[in-house]
Amino acid sequence: MGDTVADTVGQGARRQLVWLGLLAMPLLFPVALPGMASAVGGLGMVVAIGLFRGRAVPLPRWLGKRVLGERVKALLARMIHRALALFARVGRPRLLALSNRPARTLNALMLGLAGLSMAVPVPVITFDNVLPALAIVLIAWGLRLRDGLMLLAGYCVTLAAAASVVLLWWGGSVLATRLLAWVSG
Repeated sequence: MGDTVADTVGQGARRQLVWLGLLAMPLLFPVALPGMASAVGGLGMVVAIGLFRGRAVPLPRWLGKRVLGERVKALLARMIHRALALFARVGRPRLLALSNRPARTLNALMLGLAGLSMAVPVPVITFDNVLPALAIVLIAWGLRLRDGLMLLAGYCVTLAAAASVVLLWWGGSVLATRLLAWVSG
């Protein structure tokens, strides 16, 4: 743990993936802080841009300079150790072609789509971020651990998350149209 956010998160893509995966994990449960999904989704899209470019996108200066207190650093260290223990049991290097450089564009596209699916607000539905959060967790940790099987699962969940967001918006628009027609008619 560094003294500042920039020192802790780091400027490398691999470290940013760890933090992205950690930030998305609480969103696997349908109860989360308001606005957190949009922030994690936006971060997912920024990390995806860095992954596509082949170098991490630096943090904004105002965020990177923020000093972390000792209690925050201890809490973050515990979170990292728990997550690493969990994913070390499940993940391992396999299907390496999916985590190599030629697959970087596909990985960036899928991570960006998962981030976009999370950042797009879906009205009324409270569990709409679970699938995108799972996709981000699987892709971030799959890339970090070079686990192609985890990446494949992340791709499938990303497609399901994007489809669910589209269907929820389509269903909501149909419902709103019918409701307006019923009220005015």
